[in-house]
Amino acid sequence: MLSVKKEQKPFMAKFKLSYIAMLIVLILLAISALPNLYPNKSWLHVSNAPHSEAQVVPSTKALVTFLNNQGLDVEQGLDKQSTINILLNEPTKSAQAQAAIKAQYPNTQVKIVEHATSPPWLQNFGLSPIKLGLDLNGGVLFVLDVDLDKAVDEQLVNAYQQAKSIIVKQKAHGLKAQQTEHGFEINALPNATEKLTPVIDELQSRFANLAVTTTNNGNVKNAKFSYSEQGRSNFDKEVMSQTLTTLRSRIEELGITEAVTQRQGKQRIRIELPGVQDPTEAKRIIGATASLGFYQLKEIGGKTFNIQSGGTINLDPVPIFTGDHINNANIGRDDWGKPLVQLSLDGQGGDAMSAFSKANIGKPMATVYSEYSQNASGETVKKSEVINVANIAQHLSSRFSITNMKSQQAAADLALLLRAGSLTAPVTIVHEQTIGPSLGQENITNGLAALTLGMGITLAFMALWYRRLGLIANVALLLNLTSLVGLMSLLPGVVLTLPGIAGLVLTIGMAVDTNVIIFERIKEERRRGRTPYQAIQEGYKQAANTIFDANITTMITALILYGIGYGPVKGFAITLALGLITSVFTGVYVSKVLSQTLYLKLAKKAGVNVHA
Repeated sequence: MLSVKKEQKPFMAKFKLSYIAMLIVLILLAISALPNLYPNKSWLHVSNAPHSEAQVVPSTKALVTFLNNQGLDVEQGLDKQSTINILLNEPTKSAQAQAAIKAQYPNTQVKIVEHATSPPWLQNFGLSPIKLGLDLNGGVLFVLDVDLDKAVDEQLVNAYQQAKSIIVKQKAHGLKAQQTEHGFEINALPNATEKLTPVIDELQSRFANLAVTTTNNGNVKNAKFSYSEQGRSNFDKEVMSQTLTTLRSRIEELGITEAVTQRQGKQRIRIELPGVQDPTEAKRIIGATASLGFYQLKEIGGKTFNIQSGGTINLDPVPIFTGDHINNANIGRDDWGKPLVQLSLDGQGGDAMSAFSKANIGKPMATVYSEYSQNASGETVKKSEVINVANIAQHLSSRFSITNMKSQQAAADLALLLRAGSLTAPVTIVHEQTIGPSLGQENITNGLAALTLGMGITLAFMALWYRRLGLIANVALLLNLTSLVGLMSLLPGVVLTLPGIAGLVLTIGMAVDTNVIIFERIKEERRRGRTPYQAIQEGYKQAANTIFDANITTMITALILYGIGYGPVKGFAITLALGLITSVFTGVYVSKVLSQTLYLKLAKKAGVNVHA
């Protein structure tokens, strides 16, 4: 009988490095999956409201007693310098506790903050549990409608106002701008036709998507400005892109880091805010359509604006600069303790402010606040009013302040909106849905129950039907689930949803399908008279192409779902795509190494030549 010792060396040398690499990958993924055993807990952070005049936060003992009396049992209360941290026995009642504290202590600031419970060494590695979607963690869903038609109308009005300003600046006598039903036009008298081209060129340099049609009506040359089909399409894309960017910035300013903001259809935006239990502030900021502009006063002519404190004022219709040129905005107080907003401009805005203030020292400048709202007929209208008129005392540059704010909250909201950017189109919240954390917890429980049931039945079937190979498949299956959870925890932007849990269950089925294909091929090779080791080699080799083809077609489907889907569909697609990767890794490569290792040890123990 031949010894297997010499025969094993080439094989061992061949797969030794790949075995080590697989082991390292499995260990890393297992470690990244560990934080999911330690779910985050919601704590209440209670502190003085910003700029509160006096100490209003009660003692930790008094706050705990108050919450217990309200039926909100406190598990732990910690005093952290100027903040009291409260953990409830039922963290799902954090929003209820937050409302109770605010009602009892109006001048306090109460935040719901997620605290990690995993060991410090895992946190030091930057590892955290899988981010949960709206249906599992609870939270708020907003669907916003972007009024693109209103944005186009406003852009045409703006272009019309600037056209009049350009005519005055170029001293183009004989040219007259007037509004039409679908835009505006500039008429040139016979002695001024040569002045029309420079005006058109400057106007088109400012509004790239405007289409111009030039005609001759007798002795009068006419230039009509409107949006072509292509120009309107480009404008709509720019508006939607800018709106998405602005909304994401606003959500970041609110401190919500796990939000999902994406386009839905032609002119709608879907916003998911997992973990947000009090949507009031988010709704106020997300739906705000405020913008800011700075204008020169006009004693004769100009455009009439209402003043917030009462009365009217005439201003140049073209702003000196707008909120688009604001880099940063912070709240503060003036020498009399009144709230103000401190602004920092970008290069273009700073240059405009520097040039204007240098030429107008001692003259007034107005700050105009504009926002969209719906009237009694449901139509979207733009309301603009002057919130501040101040004399320019000195040469200003890129830093100055807006004073005379109505309240500290108004100053804080304005600063936030200016930092995040204004919206070029009005948005309306057309759908709002709040999912309570208790419902989210119920979804998690039911989803995990389905996963456990599917896993248990699958493991039992494989062990009974394939015996020794079935045990290898079960080990590979457990490693697959661990690897998938670890990969989802590791990758940024991956969110687990309820359909995502369905994707986990489907992944188990597909992983088993991979093993069934391989094991049936091994059985076929054994019936042909091959040795166990040779049958394993051929079985994995022959089945690999079939497995790859099947998984590639499914991967294409997952990528399409991810590209065109949103919300739950996207969550399912992510889990499915990552599950395909881990299924191939564990089902083909890891289980092959396990099978070869097992049969080599059995052959060595029996003293047979596995290659014979």
